[in-house]
Amino acid sequence: MTDPQVALMMLGLFIVFVFLGFPIAFTLMAMGIGFGYYAFYDARRMWRAFDRLGEDAGTWDQWRLWLEGFYNNRIFDLFVNQTYSVMSNEVLTAVPLFLFMGYIVERANIVDRLFSTLNIAAKRMPGSMGVAALITCALFATATGIVGAVVTLMGLLALPAMLKARYNPSFASGIICAGGTLGILIPPSIMLIVYAASSGVSIVRLYAAALLPGLTLVGLYLIYIVGRSILQPSVAPKPSKEEVPDVPMLKLALMIFSSFVPLAFLILAVLGSILFGLATPTEAASIGALGGIFLAFAYRAMTWQRMRESVYLTVRTTAMVCWLFVGSYTFSSVFSYLGGEHVISEFVQGLNLSPLMFLLLAQLIIFLLGWPLEWSEIIIIFVPIFLPLLQFFDVDPLFFGILVALNLQTSFLTPPMAMSAYYLKGIAPPEIRLTQIFSGVMPFLACVILSMAIMYVFPQIVFYLPELMYGR
Repeated sequence: MTDPQVALMMLGLFIVFVFLGFPIAFTLMAMGIGFGYYAFYDARRMWRAFDRLGEDAGTWDQWRLWLEGFYNNRIFDLFVNQTYSVMSNEVLTAVPLFLFMGYIVERANIVDRLFSTLNIAAKRMPGSMGVAALITCALFATATGIVGAVVTLMGLLALPAMLKARYNPSFASGIICAGGTLGILIPPSIMLIVYAASSGVSIVRLYAAALLPGLTLVGLYLIYIVGRSILQPSVAPKPSKEEVPDVPMLKLALMIFSSFVPLAFLILAVLGSILFGLATPTEAASIGALGGIFLAFAYRAMTWQRMRESVYLTVRTTAMVCWLFVGSYTFSSVFSYLGGEHVISEFVQGLNLSPLMFLLLAQLIIFLLGWPLEWSEIIIIFVPIFLPLLQFFDVDPLFFGILVALNLQTSFLTPPMAMSAYYLKGIAPPEIRLTQIFSGVMPFLACVILSMAIMYVFPQIVFYLPELMYGR
């Protein structure tokens, strides 16, 4: 069996183990080290050690020589070096800080006030409660970047309110599921940080490039919510005065200031300091973490228990991401050394695809991978397989990254493994069926696909801000 065939077998076995439910990070490390030992194995070194053993067998020193011959394999040096490179990666340093900011904001009791305020402010709009829920989801998801937390919290807060207001259960569920996933696209997004670390693209340019596509997707969601509420009023009845009372303009302004402005200011301060070069992503994340703590104290929501929970969840999630990087770097290095990357590159180039067909093929594969895998695993493990092909097909890595970020919205919304739907089902009233939630997310899934088409037809939506702020 040739080395490239071994590399393809390595990739195939990994996919099999993933579907069998093995822990992905440790599977990557085990397979990387196992196949790497084969790839870097030097039989001559073993025989030299064995010959030296024969000269004076029986002493521990001679057996140690033989053991050194067995363990003296470059895969162990590679594994240690890859681990060190992950831990010293300055881009990844921002991940725990943004996560900590998100978990603190989640526990600051801001979201319930924000939803109530936006619900009152938008009461005269068609589908006002749905609009308020989506905007709250977008802001909260942007501040936290944690899909499960946003969907769960908004499911506990907004879903009962919408059901009480006689909203169609499927329609209400779709709004929360779709809105909760926006945090992996709209900056400051942790997913974009991970893509930047994997691809070498500037995180600052990625943040600038993701702003308009993110707002475009939010706009499409709002158009769908308002449009369907107009065409089919029964899915989103207008609220009564008992459900949403009238509030004097001055009081409403104060409510907006106390709930909306602090969170929006925190997000803008973090994002603005990055985009305008006032701080590195790590420094901005530190500002965000301190700002989240300040907000929690300001809203009298900070307790020792909540601080402990935030630290624990931050450490756990960060460890998962770092171990995924260590395993992926080791796996991909061995895979490339055996010639697997070259085989895939030659195969794809031999298909004589146009850039459009290549993008469609790549996005289809990522779309399908989103069924069994989390976004972090797709970005760290599989997206790097496509990166060497971008230059051949004249595709900008920045543009490709934004398309991937949009595509990964679908991984949370597409049955049978739509994680947003399962998050919501876990806390929804018993009468809400999973099929109803799946039905509700389908129109939002169509909005994601439409947004990807818009990005391809009008690529300046992606490139305008990075070129305006930083040049070509």
